[in-house]
Amino acid sequence: MTLIQMQPRSADANPVHRTAVEVMDAAGPQVCDDMSVEVALAVMAAARTGRLVVCDQDDQRIGLVTRTDLTAVRDSGAHTDRVRLRDILGDTDRQPHP
Repeated sequence: MTLIQMQPRSADANPVHRTAVEVMDAAGPQVCDDMSVEVALAVMAAARTGRLVVCDQDDQRIGLVTRTDLTAVRDSGAHTDRVRLRDILGDTDRQPHP
């Protein structure tokens, strides 16, 4: 008799049937919405990821930001060190809809 070892199927195996929560879970590290753009970019670099899940003060997921989103804000003329992730979420149009 030959033994067969079964391995569980990855959540990424069938992306068509993934829920929004699964997509956000797979997106990357979670950060708070009061984090500055510069710190978020540093977190991305340290985590070697291109996106972050943004959570509010109640630890609820409220959006997703990418390295492209953050570098565009950082490089814009209106950027200051006071710009927080919550300030740019509407601009990135990545907030989940109820």
